Amino acid sequence: MTHAVDTPDASAPSTSARGGATRCADCTDGLGRPRPVAPGSWRDRVRQKPGLGIAYRVAVFVAGLLLVLLGLALTVLPGPLTIPPILVGLWVWSTEFEWARRFFLAFRRKARDTWAHARQHPASSAAVTVGGLVAAGVVFWAVGHYDLVARLLGVVGG
Repeated sequence: MTHAVDTPDASAPSTSARGGATRCADCTDGLGRPRPVAPGSWRDRVRQKPGLGIAYRVAVFVAGLLLVLLGLALTVLPGPLTIPPILVGLWVWSTEFEWARRFFLAFRRKARDTWAHARQHPASSAAVTVGGLVAAGVVFWAVGHYDLVARLLGVVGG
C-alpha cells in the first residue's frame, strides 16, 4: 500500500480554500468548511500557521457554543433574554464557519421580513405583542398567587 504525499502544487487550491485541511483536499478538521478570508488579513495569517489555525477555529466554536448554551439556559427566565445570547453565539460562529454563516443569513433574512411585516401592519403587530405580554403577566401572576411551583413540587415528590 502506498500513501500519497501532499506536495505543493501551483494548481492546487490553498489550505483555506480546501476546507482547512492540511493533509488532503477532501479532508476537513471536523468543524466544517471555513469562511473565505481576504488574503493577507489577520485571519489569513492565523490560518497559515497549522496549529494556531485549528486552535483559533476551536476557540471560535467553543465561544459560540457557550453563548448558545447560555441562551438556552436563560429560557427558564421570563422575557426575551434567551434570544440575544443565541444570536451573538450564532454570529460568532458565522465569522468562521460557512454552515453557520448560511444559517445566520437565513435567520437575519427572516428577521428582516418579520420587521417589514410589523412595520406594514403596526396595529396587528402591537396587538399580538401586547397580548403576549399580558398573557405572560397573567401566567406569572397565577404561578405566584396560587403557589403553582410548590404544588407541582408536592405532586412530583420533590
